[in-house]
Amino acid sequence: MTKSSRRTWCTAAGSALAGAAGLLLPVLGPTGSAQAADGGIHVSDGRVYEADGSEFVMRGVNHAHAWYPGETDAIADISAKGANTVRVVLSSGDRWTETSASQVTSIIDDCKAHKVICVLEVHDTTGYGEDAAAATLDQAADYWVGVKSALRGQEDHVVVNIGNEPFGNSGHTAWTAATKSAIGKLRNAGIENALMVDAPNWGQDWSHTMRDNAASVFASDPRRNTIFSIHMYGVYDTAAEVQGYLNHFVNNRLPLVVGEFGDRHSDGNPDENAIMATARSLRVGYLGWSWSGNGSGVEYLDMVTGFDPNALTPWGDRFFNGADGIAATSKRAAVYGGGGGGDTGGTAPNGYPYCVSGAASDPDGDGWGWENSRSCVVRGSAADTGSGGTGGTAPNGYPYCAAGAASDPDGDGWGWENSRSCVVRGSAADR
Repeated sequence: MTKSSRRTWCTAAGSALAGAAGLLLPVLGPTGSAQAADGGIHVSDGRVYEADGSEFVMRGVNHAHAWYPGETDAIADISAKGANTVRVVLSSGDRWTETSASQVTSIIDDCKAHKVICVLEVHDTTGYGEDAAAATLDQAADYWVGVKSALRGQEDHVVVNIGNEPFGNSGHTAWTAATKSAIGKLRNAGIENALMVDAPNWGQDWSHTMRDNAASVFASDPRRNTIFSIHMYGVYDTAAEVQGYLNHFVNNRLPLVVGEFGDRHSDGNPDENAIMATARSLRVGYLGWSWSGNGSGVEYLDMVTGFDPNALTPWGDRFFNGADGIAATSKRAAVYGGGGGGDTGGTAPNGYPYCVSGAASDPDGDGWGWENSRSCVVRGSAADTGSGGTGGTAPNGYPYCAAGAASDPDGDGWGWENSRSCVVRGSAADR
């Protein structure tokens, strides 16, 4: 199976709107601190945490299990490359052969054995409303209820991605209600795992349907434990579009990951450098598409050739070994003995240690936490400053603004402190 069936992302209407992606962002009302679910992988104040309070930033790979069930070494091989997460393609049986509850258990066991977090997704929903073969989110929800026995007790290890790219470019206005209904069905059935929901418009949300309705969708989850997923291909071909979209979610304290992206594509040339750099800067997770098995003209999306971990493609080498890639930024989940993805430890420029548990150690939000009987600094916070008040150095060589956006009255990402220019962390200038 390939990704070619979704190549109709940018219709004329979509192309016209794509250029506006990430620009002129309306500000949603603040969501406030989200109520963390008890235990397991959970959301708090727009960030993803593990049960022990360690912040977790996904750095992973998509694997097409549903179409290649015989490639049983893939999860181990992906983990060996340093990924901390694998997003696994499953089928509800509505379009391809159903992934049974026992198979789901086997996949979860494989993820745990190789110390990666499992994001499990139903792919049958891809392009609903435009692709006549696609299933509904309600059908996907029924599938998850049917395999809930495999999910129970796995809240530390498994995120349930309800349905892949659940609407195409047609009918996407139904996304909000359909997503809320699916979340409700899973919660009413007793599924307690963190949930993930994909954007419409073949995952790219050029209509901003997910962006503009994310707060109400999040609030509809009685566990307040839903993560949003944007897929970045041709719509996101400039750094401004990438940064605008990701910053919107971070600024509104809504949890987001880049659930799929590549380094080029038939609908345009995604800016993978901006995607990876911005995700690193904002501590947003990303999951690249895909390990192997693409065809029908999109073979360039393979990270390895023929499922051979020793045969990295140019995209795979960029993804794993390049700037802001897996080798440089991925941290094993704390549940497997890693340090979590939110912080790598170490010392802030002001001499205090970084908080290993990130913002979870800082209940009043001033950037200062308390761990191991001493003060610590939340990375990227207002307290993350050096003696010169710079807060470290941005990738472009300029210091970060100690006062953040307060130093930037015109909102272009550039501020002025200590008689020199500075960069607002996570802004359009932070590259």
